[in-house]
Amino acid sequence: MIIRESAEDYLEAILIIEKDKGKVRSIDIARHLGITKPSVSVAMKNLRTEGFINVDEKGLLSLLPPGKEIAEKTYEKHITLRDMLVSLGVDKNTATLDACRIEHVISEESFKALKEHAKEKL
Repeated sequence: MIIRESAEDYLEAILIIEKDKGKVRSIDIARHLGITKPSVSVAMKNLRTEGFINVDEKGLLSLLPPGKEIAEKTYEKHITLRDMLVSLGVDKNTATLDACRIEHVISEESFKALKEHAKEKL
């Protein structure tokens, strides 16, 4: 399944906020990603229509299994790549920004190899 980078970012944000706060609202995502609430509203409508999230009667967002799978994979890539870059001496802020870009374009094969390499070295 091919999903756009922005959708991965939204799903990952929902996962992170849910872990941190327990409940996720559109405004939380807007703050987390530094974007406008109307942009989030449009994205949430699309993600709901595509079966990645649920929005309850109170406006609280939750990940459905396909959305959770994408969010967890994206988050794993982010954390692994960030930690690898930090272990190489990259500043944590720079490593975080770079990991956010790399997580969307790295192939599964390359990520798996990097992850295995990191297990051996870290």
